Amino acid sequence: MNNGAAFQYEIVEHIATLSESNGTTKELNRIRYNGAPAKLDLRSWKQEGEERRMLKGLTLTDAEAEALKEALNSL
Repeated sequence: MNNGAAFQYEIVEHIATLSESNGTTKELNRIRYNGAPAKLDLRSWKQEGEERRMLKGLTLTDAEAEALKEALNSL
């Protein structure tokens, strides 16, 4: 859990690591932000020593994730 003053997150479930390159991973996780219900989160993470830093990503509600799943299945 990140204990920053204004922003907190907790990785509730690690689902998959999609890629790794130069200390950066692209991961699909279920994350709770600021105590709100967990959402699916697809983003890059940078390992810097003992710390992991959150990079750019995309957060989806369950309904958005289901719509994305249907779109990908139609490819």
